[in-house]
Amino acid sequence: MTVEAGVSVAKRVVGGSFLLEDLTPDDVFTPEDLSEEQRQVASTATSFAEEKILAQAEAIEEKDFAVTRELMRELGELGLLGVDVPEEYGGLAMDKITSAIVADNLSVSGGFSVTLGAHCTIGTMPLVWYGTHEQKAKYLPKLASGEWIAAYALSESSAGSDAMNIRTRAKLSEDGKHYVLNGEKMWISNAGFADLFTVFAKIDGEQFSAFLIERGTPGLSVGAEEHKLGIRGSSTCPLVLEDCRVPVENLLGTAGKGHHIAFNILNVGRYKLAAGTLGGMRFAFRNGVRYAKERVAFGKPIATFGLIQEKIADSAAAIYATESAVYRVVGAIDAALADLNHDSATYAQDVQKRIEEFAVECSILKVLGSEALERVADHALQIHGGYGYVEEYPAERSYRDSRINRIFEGTNEINRLIATGFMIKRAVAGTLPLMPAIKKVMDEVMAGPGERVSYDGPMAAERALLASAKKLALFTSGAASQRFGNDLGEQQEVMGALADILIETLTMESCILRAEKQRKANAPGVKLAKYYAMRAFRVIETAAERVLGAVAEGDMLRTQMTIFRRLAKHEPANAVILGREIAAAMVEAGRYRI
Repeated sequence: MTVEAGVSVAKRVVGGSFLLEDLTPDDVFTPEDLSEEQRQVASTATSFAEEKILAQAEAIEEKDFAVTRELMRELGELGLLGVDVPEEYGGLAMDKITSAIVADNLSVSGGFSVTLGAHCTIGTMPLVWYGTHEQKAKYLPKLASGEWIAAYALSESSAGSDAMNIRTRAKLSEDGKHYVLNGEKMWISNAGFADLFTVFAKIDGEQFSAFLIERGTPGLSVGAEEHKLGIRGSSTCPLVLEDCRVPVENLLGTAGKGHHIAFNILNVGRYKLAAGTLGGMRFAFRNGVRYAKERVAFGKPIATFGLIQEKIADSAAAIYATESAVYRVVGAIDAALADLNHDSATYAQDVQKRIEEFAVECSILKVLGSEALERVADHALQIHGGYGYVEEYPAERSYRDSRINRIFEGTNEINRLIATGFMIKRAVAGTLPLMPAIKKVMDEVMAGPGERVSYDGPMAAERALLASAKKLALFTSGAASQRFGNDLGEQQEVMGALADILIETLTMESCILRAEKQRKANAPGVKLAKYYAMRAFRVIETAAERVLGAVAEGDMLRTQMTIFRRLAKHEPANAVILGREIAAAMVEAGRYRI
């Protein structure tokens, strides 16, 4: 890692290379590396969340959209809506880490977080990247200030994960001045009060394209609010387009290239959603810990009970792990963008290409964050017992609000397939030297047990687990590729299991590198990293067994399982004592703190 103008910059790495590279702690960005300016942004966002958003949580939950819009306007005044917007159009044009910081520290209300994310990311970024100067000058200042709210309309009743299957049609008018759109959109966040919609349609039923449509445009109507399980404070409505006439100058990007807009924006949406889950996790965790300290049973606080401490420790480790992975990956993205020329005519395209390089990691973060948040929210509710199931306590809302994140920004099933599929695609194309690495591991394991590498330091045992995890990832990938060849992509269960190995390997390594960077054997991060590594390796073992069971049988399976057991061999750490120590520190603090 280098330091430029007081800002730490991670080592430039190739997206997807985490299975192949052995990084040092100084190569990655961690939350402890935030600059003074970034810490000020985090402090501003945290104060706003506590003093403004939480103070009006009930009004937000009851869909008082006047309150929501006023909060968005205030965030615009603080500059927090324009972090990704160029300065010439009223934004701050800051780095991606700062953008993640805003999503992270403002996310204390699931409903409001959806409003914010839909506006700042999928609502605004298409215009930032693909808009003409005239389009940007007209709309971006209003979006950055919060005067206008943005929405993104891609999904349809028959086209959710299968985005290219949309039925909405656009046809150029006879005078060539308008596109006439017909169709319906479903589940559009912010639709009830948004001023500007990015709407996807197929020109003449073939050219997948995007259009900027203002609220009030004749032919555009907004349906009734959906009644949802969670995120009730957000607006979710269908859109109906009936001969909706959109000026030709409101075509966004190039006709027939709308899929580039849709898919490139989702990469950003995925890592920012993961950042947003952090705020939700910390909020749910704080409520759970405080209740555990206050609730007395059998004559003592339930925070002293081992099984409650286990939930606290597991939650704290999940937060630490997600933090470590999110800031590592976004730091790597910033490092990849650092040498781009802002004045280049192709700057926006270059940014997209660099971010797309990390599509595997973006999908991993989305799955990791959404599933960690759900686990933390579940633990918080369980700690509350029956009280957690009633609306009087915030644990109930956190639990309901968490569920949508496994569906947003591509379902977790789709993102698991993307993570594995992109790795395989790059390996086949030769852009990522995965095949030579797989061959090397396969040759090593078939040659018999070699000398095990020993590691030093407080994370020595976890370093050994990480080395085994990477070998298991390569070994199982090689076994699956040999068995299914070009048809591997059709084996979704196997692809999903391989994705779980990738997810936990990246996350485990992120935890270890962060803990080692603190350079103290008794640092809080060391205990959290050790605790998470145990859980991660159990997931990896289960997923590896699932893959091997699907790709071989008989003598071949027995041989592969012998290799698997050799690679997975380790002595378990004392998770009970470690968990108690982690829980004690968190209970004393009354919140997540390292």
